Amino acid sequence: MAGCWLAVLLLVGTGCGVRNVAVNSLADALAGTGGVFASDDDPELIRDAAPFSLKLMESVLAETPNHRALLTATSSSFTQYAYAFIAQDADVLETTDIAAATVLRTRARKLLLRARDYGLRGLDVAHPGMSRQLIKDPKQTVCAATKQDVPLLYWTAAAWGAAITISKNDPDLVSDQVIVEALADRALELDESFDHGAIHSFLISYEPARQGAITPAEFRARKHFQRAVELSGGQMAAPYVAMAESVSVQKQNRAEFETLLKKALAIDADARPEWRLANLVMQRRAKWLLSRTSDLFVE
Repeated sequence: MAGCWLAVLLLVGTGCGVRNVAVNSLADALAGTGGVFASDDDPELIRDAAPFSLKLMESVLAETPNHRALLTATSSSFTQYAYAFIAQDADVLETTDIAAATVLRTRARKLLLRARDYGLRGLDVAHPGMSRQLIKDPKQTVCAATKQDVPLLYWTAAAWGAAITISKNDPDLVSDQVIVEALADRALELDESFDHGAIHSFLISYEPARQGAITPAEFRARKHFQRAVELSGGQMAAPYVAMAESVSVQKQNRAEFETLLKKALAIDADARPEWRLANLVMQRRAKWLLSRTSDLFVE
């Protein structure tokens, strides 16, 4: 139905004005569809449905390339799809088939970089040339961003950071880490409570890789964890999983690792329907991490 609707809109022959209004209306509608996916209780259904939705978003963006809300939604959707359904599958598969896992990671990396590019396009709409200036002077360039830019700052940083994480053998991409830092830090500065602590959750995992910081990485990560839990009311699994995977494993604190993951699994995914899918995806990762406890910790 959605494909037919799009075809009718794009082929409407009553004039450019009406056509543009129709396409923009569809872009507005697509930009606001995230809640339908986010509240679903069947991750596999979303896995199967997401590719069509992603390509529909790209098709509409081809007609209205500067639609900022749709650029944000497209960056967000590609990031979440690549992480939840491609990169995580690669992690699970790695123990039995390294070659197949490598293929999946390559695909995830491409999708994450596509998500990054949509985010950069969105930033350029409000701040022409920002994407080019980020390469030259990231910290100074992000100063132009305002609170309205926080969603784009966050999703661009999340996509870029995730792509770097799975591309450690790509020095050119790894060198972009300073840009990811600038984007995430500016988003935190402008709205640290964005999406109930999403920026803090991202930084829990990022802090161990940050270069040149004065305070210890563990201290910074724990502060982000505490704030992420506060802002989400302890009802999001992501902070617990991020803390267990990035800090507890690094510090070889098995007891903390198991406690955090069990807390993530104890969250009632139905308590906050708008977070249901995200919690189910992260709880799936928590179960997988617990199954690998003996591999992750030296007795």
